[in-house]
Amino acid sequence: MKKSYLKWFFVVGIGVALGACSSDDDNATPTPEPGTGSRYVVASAPIGSQGVADYLLTTSDLSQGTISTVGQGIEQDGSYRYYLTHKGKFFSLLYGQGNPGAVTTYALDDKGALVKTSDFQSETVQVFAPSGDDILTIKVPRSGNESASWFRINADQSKIVGEGQVNIVNLAGNGERAHFTWATQVGDKIFAPYMSIKGAAPDVFGTAFPDSSWIAVFAYPSMTLEKVIKDNRTSYIGAYFNNGLAVDENGDVYGFSPAAATNSGTATSTKPSAFIRIKKGTTEFDKSYFFNVQEKSGGYKIANQTYLGSGKFLLYMYGDLGKASGAKKLAIADAYNQTFAWVTGVPDVIASSSASYNNNTISDDKKSVYVGINTEAGSWVYTVDIATAVAKQGLKVEGGAITAIVKVK
Repeated sequence: MKKSYLKWFFVVGIGVALGACSSDDDNATPTPEPGTGSRYVVASAPIGSQGVADYLLTTSDLSQGTISTVGQGIEQDGSYRYYLTHKGKFFSLLYGQGNPGAVTTYALDDKGALVKTSDFQSETVQVFAPSGDDILTIKVPRSGNESASWFRINADQSKIVGEGQVNIVNLAGNGERAHFTWATQVGDKIFAPYMSIKGAAPDVFGTAFPDSSWIAVFAYPSMTLEKVIKDNRTSYIGAYFNNGLAVDENGDVYGFSPAAATNSGTATSTKPSAFIRIKKGTTEFDKSYFFNVQEKSGGYKIANQTYLGSGKFLLYMYGDLGKASGAKKLAIADAYNQTFAWVTGVPDVIASSSASYNNNTISDDKKSVYVGINTEAGSWVYTVDIATAVAKQGLKVEGGAITAIVKVK
């Protein structure tokens, strides 16, 4: 993966470089406010620093005030880091660009500050998701090796407790290879959507099958392949480093497609960007359900999503009409009622935002969602009212571009 592509596609925008910080061992952190409520870890990528992915800052209030990486925060080494929380712990995964990457575990102390509890090496992965007592990770080769490797990292022990492989050429079964976009626990199974890609230069991510969707269903924790769910009303679900699935409170699964398939660099998806559904307890797409978001939005395609609860999603929409390109725009969609509303109150031009897979940042009352937005003027956390789709500028983050906001209880 090219450094510039990953950095700009997912997280890093134009920020304000205000100085360097010290290392993970001796770096000061902001004095945490006492309390028992949720705390938020805000990751900020410094501009122009070499070998530093992010600085981790903690706060209990995203709606106001200012925090800065200057002399503060916990340094995360490497070029790219990805974050998630599971079983009360915060995990920082290093993307090693083909080399082994660190998995660093943090817990909150009695003052609400992050304390490192474990640090070990694992394979560089493109998929990571909480599953049972574990974090399931998958290393997905785009060419060459025909097998994807999966690993179960026990969240309590912070170590690998299981691993195996899946032949992705056999899984695709069409002469191409299955490239997993993400993995989601659904009951006692893992649903893993995938793209079908050629996996060979000069068109590695191109496909001859632009208008089909696939989800591989695995038993968990054995990761035994049970079946592949197929549909042809839209294109593949999710995208590279892009979680396309969400499980609602009823146990139903909703999946979106960006309708972004290409062949030799030319967009070839003919079906719309839309949500499709799998009802609880089934392993087939619900043919009675199809939410055509591209139509409801006036012709725009979904880039990624954060599930908000009660069937509602925060959608990151591509900014170019009818294309899978352009600066992102934010919207709130209701998958139950199939309604769509653009978010107002945010900057007209968003250089980048906190990545959707790093956003489990729903307010405690479940009425708002927090999004980090980077612009030429700086970086702020915006509070988006879910009911009205109106955003309000909140916490200012100085010293870099916001890459993640993760709630830790």
